[in-house]
Amino acid sequence: MSRRTSLFLTAFGVWSWIIWITFARNLWASDNAWDADGSPTPFFWVHLLLAVTSFVLGTIIGVIGWRGLRASRNREPAQ
Repeated sequence: MSRRTSLFLTAFGVWSWIIWITFARNLWASDNAWDADGSPTPFFWVHLLLAVTSFVLGTIIGVIGWRGLRASRNREPAQ
């Protein structure tokens, strides 16, 4: 994997975490997420599932990119 691709994947993983943490905070504060009795709504559960899935995929993609970056540092320079 090229260094450029590794950088992109790592940046994507970091970006995913930044965006979805913000989304999760906004979801928690949303009036649509909670019923009058304080229980979570279907809106909350669906969007929580989206956020968790994105955290997992962002983490996997970021780790792949990070490993690619580490591997590119250990390679011999081309002659």
